[in-house]
Amino acid sequence: MDIEQKQVELIDHFVKQASALNGPALSPLIAEATSNPNLFAFSEILSVPNVLELEGTEYSVYLDVLRLFAHGTWSDYKSNTGQLPHLVPDQVLKLKQLTVLTLAETNKVLPYDQLMLELDVVNVRELEDFLINECMYAGIVRGKLDQLRRCFEVQFAAGRDLRPGQLGNMIKTLSDWLTTSDNLLHTIQEKIKWADTMSEIDKKHRKDVEERVEDVKKSLSIKADIDFRGHEEIYSEPGGVMDYEEDRGGRPKR
Repeated sequence: MDIEQKQVELIDHFVKQASALNGPALSPLIAEATSNPNLFAFSEILSVPNVLELEGTEYSVYLDVLRLFAHGTWSDYKSNTGQLPHLVPDQVLKLKQLTVLTLAETNKVLPYDQLMLELDVVNVRELEDFLINECMYAGIVRGKLDQLRRCFEVQFAAGRDLRPGQLGNMIKTLSDWLTTSDNLLHTIQEKIKWADTMSEIDKKHRKDVEERVEDVKKSLSIKADIDFRGHEEIYSEPGGVMDYEEDRGGRPKR
């Protein structure tokens, strides 16, 4: 089963569970969801009315945890440890995996120094082990570890939940891309039309040249035929060349 199918099934499971629970009963469910090694999307759970009702209550901190895993990073957690509950090791691992996905959204070449800082990793060996064992083997990223340049070249990264306001930016980006594509397509079509026109002009010019060549060949052939016949007539006239030579020598040639 691929990662996308696992996501769909897990999301469906947790949404159904959250819809049947209220208040403090949602706390262990949120902890379970944010610890699950195969779940990396949380917006559907966040949109469950029972979960949203935690806002403003004494249990709102669990809503904040869910929002952290939907949109935040390990650095965000460290900046708000006083307002958030302690994370268990599985949650820490999950949040660091999600941090890599966030970094890969904006940069496909991630320097080791930046990754070590964002993930609280102390050396390159530990970082590379994390990227290989916890990210690439998990199927959430694919890429190349470049030890010489000390960077991770991202070839693929799973998408995270959309942050508030991000959908509008994505729609604008796609709209701009569509406009650019339409303009490019129009330009290509104009170039094709121009090429077709030039091809027709070239064909006509080539045909004209070939016709002129044929006309010249015919003219030369007719002229050569006329000249040949003229010489033939001269040599075949009675008293022609022979008589001339007899007149010059006073006697015929033997």
